[in-house]
Formats: sequence, structure tokens, C-alpha cells
Amino acid sequence: MNRILQHYDLTHLHTFRLPSKAHSIVTIQTPEDVESLPADAYLLGEGSNTLFLMDFARPIALMRLKGIQLKEFSEYWEVTAAAGEHWHELVVSLTEQGVWGLENLALIPGTLGAAPVQNIGAYGVEIAQFIKHVHVWDREHKVYQELLNADCQFEYRDSIFKQQPNRWIILAVTLCIPKRWQPVLSYGELTTLPASPSALEVMAKVIEVRRNKLPDPQYIPNAGSFFKNPEVSYEFWEQLSVKYPTMPHYKLQSGKVKLAAGWLIDQLQLKGYRLGGAAVHHRQALVLVNMGDAVGEDVIQLAGYIQQQVWEAYGVKLETEVRLLGQNGLVTL
Repeated sequence: MNRILQHYDLTHLHTFRLPSKAHSIVTIQTPEDVESLPADAYLLGEGSNTLFLMDFARPIALMRLKGIQLKEFSEYWEVTAAAGEHWHELVVSLTEQGVWGLENLALIPGTLGAAPVQNIGAYGVEIAQFIKHVHVWDREHKVYQELLNADCQFEYRDSIFKQQPNRWIILAVTLCIPKRWQPVLSYGELTTLPASPSALEVMAKVIEVRRNKLPDPQYIPNAGSFFKNPEVSYEFWEQLSVKYPTMPHYKLQSGKVKLAAGWLIDQLQLKGYRLGGAAVHHRQALVLVNMGDAVGEDVIQLAGYIQQQVWEAYGVKLETEVRLLGQNGLVTL
């Protein structure tokens, strides 16, 4: 485990690039490194879904474990990848090798270890559909474990890892990907693809759409989708649909209806709206961006204003998808 000097600049360790410093940082390079981590260390991958709103008082542990194993069985592929592997690169590599199923999740930023925490998803597919088990270090009981899919309590952008962030350190993830493949084309621009596209064509379309819609954090600091798509009861959606007949919606198996948070914000003409150095992206209302001089308070004020406007207009509560960090850990708006 490598130790980095105290008071390290965090600006380039999270993609929103807010000015902040860390008390200290260590790097996880072998699975055994987790056994000697400080008890209050906060785990960080690529910081693509994390905002450091201010200086962080706890130690930070950078997940840098690497390694991928691919096994073939008669009806499925089994992929075990270390938590520090880059998610998009893994998707591209597997798709090009003929291991199909993850193509809808292309170009989602971050590491593999962060993917189960949020139960990442896009265009009708979630990673929870493929997870066989998650290899973890249980900080509470100081043992290595393999948590089965059911143990992970996956929900929409949620999991046991998100609910108990200080207990689990994800070391690797094993995916089970069926060989019998059918493209998922029911969401968004994927419905415009020709009949029976290949997995490579689906992936190319996903990458094209995401690049056109979402700002590249290398050039415009951001953390992707800032808010979750809210879920409401069917009865409440029926009331909304009378007033907003063109409102995008997706009926869920649970009986609830998922709404498009970006559409709700866009209809309030908030694209480009700015508070201090933080703004709503001019093309994608679901993405908040750092205009170059944003500080944590700007983001809090802007996000709170959006939540208030959406609540007053629709009676819908928006929850953040990103992880907001104050001085000592996770905070909520």
C-alpha cells in the first residue's frame, strides 16, 4: 500500500473538480492492503459519481486493484474483474470478444467496484441483472466474503453497499452473462436502430448518444446524471398525465411509474441556469456542471433550487444520484 502526503489536493480525483483537499490518501494495490486501512478511510474509485463539497477530514483509499478473468461455459460466460478496472473499457473489450449483454451500459464512467454500489444502469439494462457475486472485505467483521446477488439487495440505483457505505470494500465482481443474447432496444434513441442489430451496433449507438447528450468531464467538469429518475405511484402518474400528456414515463413491474428527471427540469426552462460557478448543462438538464470556478456551496444552492422548482411544479421529489461528501462523510440536500 502506497501512502501519499497529507493535505492532498482532491481537485483531480473527482470529475466535478471542486476545490478541496484530503487529510491523507492511501492506494489499494493488493487485496491484502484493505486489512490495514484506517477504520474511517473512505473508498474512492475514479470519482465520477462523487462530489467533495469541502475539505475532507477522513483518509481516502484509492481503489487500484487490477485483473480480469474470463471463463466460458456451455450456456454462459463468467467474468471476474477487479474493482479498479475501468468499466467502459471492460464493456468494450467483452463486446468485441463476443461476450454480449453489457453493450447498453457502455460509456458509463467509473470503475467496476463502483458499479454495484449504484447498481448502474442505462437504456433498460442494469448491472444487477448480471452479477453472480461480489467479492468484498467486511470491515465490521474483518473477513473476506462473497456476497450473492440476493445478498446485495439491489434496487434502482441502490444496494447494500450504498446503504452501508462504511462496512463493505468491494474487491472484485463476478458477472454471469448468458450466451443467448437479445438486444434491449426499448429505451430512448435505441428504438431507432434497424431490426436485429448486432451487439457492436448497439454499443456504437449508445456511445454516440451519450457523447452527444452528455458533456465530457475532461473538458467540462461534471458527475453525470445528478438526480435519480423519480418513481411515483400509478395513481399519481395518472393525475400528472392529464396535465402533462407528453411526459415521458416507464411503467415498472412494481406497479410504480418512473419519470424522466431531465424532462421535468427541462420543462421548467432551467437549462443553462447558473448559480455562482455551478450551472445546469445547456444541452442536458439532468447534468450539473462546474463552469470553472464552482465551490461546494454553489452546487448545494443550485441543486436545492432545482429540487424546489420541480416540487412546486409537479409535486415530485428529486433525489440525488451523485454522492455528496462534506467534511466527515456523506451528506444529503
